[in-house]
Amino acid sequence: MAEKLTPEKIEEAARHYENITSGKTPILKSEKETKIDAHLDVSKFLEKKEQKTVLPLINPKDPRLLMQVAEFKDDMLEHFKLKDRKELGTIMYDTMKKYGGIGLSANQVGLPYRMFVMGGHPQIEDGKTRYVFNPLINDVSKETINLKEGCLSFPFLFLMINRPKWCSVKYTDENGKEVEETLHSMSARIFMHENEHMNGYVFTELVSKMKLDRAKKAQKKLIKETVRRQNR
Repeated sequence: MAEKLTPEKIEEAARHYENITSGKTPILKSEKETKIDAHLDVSKFLEKKEQKTVLPLINPKDPRLLMQVAEFKDDMLEHFKLKDRKELGTIMYDTMKKYGGIGLSANQVGLPYRMFVMGGHPQIEDGKTRYVFNPLINDVSKETINLKEGCLSFPFLFLMINRPKWCSVKYTDENGKEVEETLHSMSARIFMHENEHMNGYVFTELVSKMKLDRAKKAQKKLIKETVRRQNR
C-alpha cells in the first residue's frame, strides 16, 4: 500500500516507473542508486551488505508474486545468508520506506518468506511498525468500508477496495514472539492487503475489469502529468 503521495515521492515513482514495470528498478547501495535486473537471484546482492540494503520490486507479473507462500521457518534465512528475523526486518523496512510505502511483503521483492512489514507512518498508530511472520486472520467485522488503495508493485495505480473495518489476527514478530491482536481502520486494511500477497493475490483482482481499466487510464494520465511537471 502506498502512503499519501508527496511531491518527492511522486518524483521518485515517476522516475522509476518504467524500470519497475519492465522488471528493472534501482537498488540503494551505500546511498548510491544502481540499476539491477530484478529477476536475478536475490542472494547476488544480499551478499554485499552495506549501510542500507534496498531490494528491487519484482515485476507484478512475476510468478513469485502470484503464488501462495509457504510457512516461514527460521532456518530458511540461511539460504540468503540472513542472520536472523531482525536483519530481514531491517532490509524489508528500508526497502518499504525507500519506495514510499506503508506495507511491503517479502514476495514483492522476490524473497520466498511468508513475512511482511507494515507501518512506519507517523499518522498511523504514531508510526508503529509491525514485522509479521506467518500471518493468520481469525475474524473480521461484518461492517465494511470502501477506501482508495495503492500497491508498491503497481506504481500510480489506485483502486477503491471494500474491506472489513477491523480484523483479529495472529502472527509471530521479529523476536519470534506470538502476537494476537485486533487491528482497526488503516492498520487492519494494510494487514489484509499484505496478507493477500502471502496467498498469491494482488489487489487488482478485487475489482471489476471496468473499474480496473478506468484506474489504468487514470494511472497513465497521472504518470504523464507528473513527468511533464518534473521536466519543466
